[in-house]
Amino acid sequence: MGIQMTLRALSDPTRRQILNFLKSGKKSAGTIARQFPITNAAISRHLSILKDAGLIRDKREGKYIYYEINLSVLEELLAWLEEFKEWHL
Repeated sequence: MGIQMTLRALSDPTRRQILNFLKSGKKSAGTIARQFPITNAAISRHLSILKDAGLIRDKREGKYIYYEINLSVLEELLAWLEEFKEWHL
């Protein structure tokens, strides 16, 4: 998972809203889907892109899959941005 994939995943406003919603803790796909006026299939696609980029992870608990933010990837991105910022100053 590289920076390009992470930035691509973050480029979509719906995916950024999903991450913002997950800040309060893990949520099921159904709970996430109810927050957005788009189809479940579209939410599933957004979750897949976020997961492929390493920004979220999923965990099955019983019959539900819960999604949560993967902070290590965000921390890596912030560190890279900080290096970039220092390089340009």
